Amino acid sequence: MESKIIELNNQKYEIIENDRNCFNLEEIKMKITEYFDSFDYIFGDYAYGKLRLKGFNDSNNKNATKINNINILSDYKSNYCSYGARTFLLKKVK
Repeated sequence: MESKIIELNNQKYEIIENDRNCFNLEEIKMKITEYFDSFDYIFGDYAYGKLRLKGFNDSNNKNATKINNINILSDYKSNYCSYGARTFLLKKVK
């Protein structure tokens, strides 16, 4: 997939994963809040027609914790996302 840069809340993000082309900028703009501004990554999953968002941080970020460290993303997908859910991952461009 070719790298694509988008803007949310005056912050640039790179789309680094986009499972089955599920990323929908307009829907995300309606859902995203300033809460996500402090995270290095925004992960989204679609299940049962609903979009859920979760923030993650790089492991070297001082705000990284055991529940928002990007290193646990695969565990998060396995344990908290519906089987077969479409997902995407955005990385903040610094």
